[in-house]
Amino acid sequence: MLGGICVHTWYCQLTSCIGSPLLFPLRGINATKVLFSSSCQNFRAICSISEVKKKDKVIVISGPTGSGKSRLALELAKKLNGEIISADSVQVYQGLDIGSAKPSNSDRKEIAHHLLDVLHPSEEYSAGKFFKDARKATEHIIQRGNVPIVVGGTGLYLRWYIYGKPDVPRACANVTYDAYSEIEQFERNGQWGAAVEFVAEAGDPKVHFLPRNNWYRLRRSLEIIKSSGLPPSAFQVPYDSFRGRQTCLKEEHNDKGLDYDFICFFLSTQRIDLYRSIDLRCEEMLVANPGILTESSWLLDSGLIPNGKSSTKAIGYRHAMEYLQHCREVNGQCSPGDFYTFLSEFQRVSRNFAKRQMIWFRNELIYHWLDASRPLDEVLDFIHDSYHDEKSTDLMVPEVLRMRRDGTSHHEEKKLKRYRPINLLFTRSEDCSEILDWIRKTQSR
Repeated sequence: MLGGICVHTWYCQLTSCIGSPLLFPLRGINATKVLFSSSCQNFRAICSISEVKKKDKVIVISGPTGSGKSRLALELAKKLNGEIISADSVQVYQGLDIGSAKPSNSDRKEIAHHLLDVLHPSEEYSAGKFFKDARKATEHIIQRGNVPIVVGGTGLYLRWYIYGKPDVPRACANVTYDAYSEIEQFERNGQWGAAVEFVAEAGDPKVHFLPRNNWYRLRRSLEIIKSSGLPPSAFQVPYDSFRGRQTCLKEEHNDKGLDYDFICFFLSTQRIDLYRSIDLRCEEMLVANPGILTESSWLLDSGLIPNGKSSTKAIGYRHAMEYLQHCREVNGQCSPGDFYTFLSEFQRVSRNFAKRQMIWFRNELIYHWLDASRPLDEVLDFIHDSYHDEKSTDLMVPEVLRMRRDGTSHHEEKKLKRYRPINLLFTRSEDCSEILDWIRKTQSR
C-alpha cells in the first residue's frame, strides 16, 4: 500500500512430528506462540509478524556541470506531476542566476521549485542546512501527492540527503556567538594560518587539511568542540555505515535503513563532448545581459570579496570577481588580452570541476549512470518507466543508455591530453569589445 501504510500478516508455521511444515495466515491473533496438540500429533505453531512498509519514492538526478540534468528534471516533472528540489550550493543564493544556470522564471511558474533564492550571498549555507530544508520540502511534496525530484551536482548535499547527516549536538546561541567572534578576529586580519593553529590546539588537528580560507568550516569545527568537547571527526557519518556494503546497495538499498526508495541517476557523456559543452557555456554566461560579470560586479559592490564566502568561492563567480577587481584597479581600462586570459581560466576551472564531480559520483554506487548524449525522450521514458516499476531497486539500464562509470578509455585519455578549447563566440579580439565597453563604463573608479 502507498502512503506509508503498514500491512501486517500473521503466519503460523506448523511443524508436525514428521517434520512437515505448513503455512497458513492467522488474522486477529495477539499471541506470538500457539501450541496445538492432538492424540496422534503434536503441532507447534510459531507466529511471526511480517511488516511491510512501502517507502515513498524519490528521484535523484545528478551529473557534472553542463550535462543537461536541469532540463531533464524539468521535463520529467511534467510527466510525473513532480516538484523539483535544487541540490546546488550556488542556486540557493539570491542574485546568482546566470553563473549557477538557475531555472528561468517561466520554468519556475510551470513547475514548483524548492531551495532557490533562499539566502543573500553574504550568508552561509551548509550540507547540514540543506539536509534539513530538503527533507522538509520532500515531505511537503509527498503530502501533496506529487513526486519529489532532487536535481543538482553538489555531491555532499546529495550524500547527506540520501544517507542522513552526522548526529552532531546542536550548539546553543552563546557557544555559536563565541566561536564566530573568536574566528572573526583572525578572518578580519587575514590570519588563516594562525586561526588554523588556534582551532587545532582547541581539539581538532584535522583542520590543517581544510582548504585555505574556508572560514565557515573552521568556525563550525570550533563550535562543535565548544559544544561537545569533541572534534567533528568524532561523530559518525551515516554514509560510512553504508560504504562497506555498497556493492549490494544498488539492489538492496530499501532494506538498508534509508528513509525513502531513492531512484538515483547520474547523467554523463564522453568527456571531450562534455568539455566542449562547458567551454561554450562559459562563453554564453559572458555574453548574456545581464550575465555573470554583472552579477559578480554586484557581489563586489555588496562588499563581498572573492573566496571570502561560500557564494564567492563558487566556480565562475570567484574568477569573474577577481577579473573585475583587476579592471577596477586599472580604472576600467582592461585589454582584450586580459579578457581572454580570464575566459581561458574560467573555462579551465569549470572543466576541472566537472572532472571532480565525475570522480566523486563514481564511488556513489546507488546511482545508475546514463548517457546524456542520447535523445532526451529516450532518457525520459526510461526514468519514467523506472519510477513506475515495482522493482525499482533492481533497475537494469539498457545498453543503449548505459554510461560507463569506471573512468575513460585509453583512446579518450589520449584525446583529452591534446584537448584545447575552441571558442565559438569569442574568436577575435574585437568580439569582446562590447564587454570591454561595459567594463569601462561600470568598473572605472
